[in-house]
Amino acid sequence: MFGNIAKRLAGKTILITGASAGIGKATAQSFAEASNGDIKLVLAARRLEKLDALRDELSAKYPKLKVYPVILDVSKIETIEPFFKGLPQEFGTIDVLVNNAGKALGLDPIGSVNPKDVDVMFQTNVLGMIQLTQLVVAQMKQRNKGDIIQLGSVAGRNPYPGGGIYCATKAALRSFTHVLREELINTRIRVMEIEPGNVESDEFSLMRFRGDKSRAKKVYENSEPLTQEDIAELVVFAASRRENTVIAESLIFGTNQASAYHLYKGSLDN
Repeated sequence: MFGNIAKRLAGKTILITGASAGIGKATAQSFAEASNGDIKLVLAARRLEKLDALRDELSAKYPKLKVYPVILDVSKIETIEPFFKGLPQEFGTIDVLVNNAGKALGLDPIGSVNPKDVDVMFQTNVLGMIQLTQLVVAQMKQRNKGDIIQLGSVAGRNPYPGGGIYCATKAALRSFTHVLREELINTRIRVMEIEPGNVESDEFSLMRFRGDKSRAKKVYENSEPLTQEDIAELVVFAASRRENTVIAESLIFGTNQASAYHLYKGSLDN
């Protein structure tokens, strides 16, 4: 059964946003491993040097693998269409889109959230995601084939104090994804959402707390969080099912997640 994964992924072109670190990087690594390098990866993120390093790492392990690293900041909406239309012909037909890029900034209570943080989170998590998805879906409709995999969050279902903006963006992603799935239900385009709970990744909490390592580390105390590799494995699993099988929504959380929630809540006092 599981031996079919490489066969089902073979030759596909996979576009991953936010691929330079965290879940995005782990997803690229997992796709390369699962396919034994018989795929094409479009790795998109803001930091080209990290993408180049990831390309070199993966290419050394998997000689057949083809990788195209490219700068994309999904919060800059006006750059998304030129990015997509500018993909080389070899990488231009997207079989799997992994909308991974996302950002959380701060845990400020409503009434004191910096308007710039509101803009950045909505532009990154919602508006940029929608713009790129529309371009890819239009292409997929022409072929009546393809996968859209959305990185949502438990926060889109269960909002928490201090997460008023981030949780709202993930709720918006969840609603958009649901509508997209309904609109495409009679096609061969699959729409899937992975909704993780507390995940310890390279940079997510560090970014949220603006580089404060001690505060970022505190989020994961007294709990065993999910890892970025856990989520990457689920993305690959969803994409490698038979084409008539849609893993529509996967709500993923680790054991003892309640303590992680209370740490988020308690950090409002710090």
